[in-house]
Amino acid sequence: MEQFLADEHATLALGAALANVCPAQLCVIHLEGELGAGKTTLTRGFLQALGHKGKVKSPTYTLVEHYELAGRPLFHFDLYRLSDPGELEFLGLDDYLQQNAICLIEWAQRGSEYLPEPDVLVQLEYRDHARLATISPRSQRGEEICEQLHI
Repeated sequence: MEQFLADEHATLALGAALANVCPAQLCVIHLEGELGAGKTTLTRGFLQALGHKGKVKSPTYTLVEHYELAGRPLFHFDLYRLSDPGELEFLGLDDYLQQNAICLIEWAQRGSEYLPEPDVLVQLEYRDHARLATISPRSQRGEEICEQLHI
């Protein structure tokens, strides 16, 4: 499914729409796209839809930010500065994935085989002076999420 994102507001709205249909069990969403394509903006919309009031920064240097929202953990990963996928073992990735958490993972392609397959893949790309989001289900749970999206 493709969604044209004319501006920041549209990107925030897509993040909110994803948050509103995210299931209660573990949910993994990979966010891919060039620098500045809107991955963190989409994440901000997702977090705000779940009640987050503070700033949302990309965890480029810390690799992961933890939030407790809507009664469950949410982990926002940014793997841009990951020099070797094996570093994810030292990060304790398995511990994050054993919780009933939502995991939003920017630059997931840098984590290669250490990451689980996503339920949903969101690819963001520049299109003229706007963005285009391609949302692809990658699991049965992802199929259910995409069926519920009303964008």
